[in-house]
Amino acid sequence: MVNEREKALIEEKMRQLGTKNMGAYIRKMAIDGYVVRLDLSDISELVSLLRRSSNNLNQYAKRAHETGRIYEADIEDVQSSLKSVWEKADQIMIRLSTID
Repeated sequence: MVNEREKALIEEKMRQLGTKNMGAYIRKMAIDGYVVRLDLSDISELVSLLRRSSNNLNQYAKRAHETGRIYEADIEDVQSSLKSVWEKADQIMIRLSTID
């Protein structure tokens, strides 16, 4: 049993969490005392960058095996890809360090 003000506060916290099931929300809070919702969009972007870098590196390795040559442009592309990966990883680490 809650009054209207308490119900509104609960509903606001549910909106912030992105849940609509009040029973599940209240059970979770009663058992654990807190709910954590993670925004993993940065991690998804990092995985995408890693996937593209890996695919490119595999293509360059295949070409090097076929031709017996390594091209400077390919090396520069790999370096650029790795730089993007490290920049994204640094951003994620900075954001994680601010979590209390």
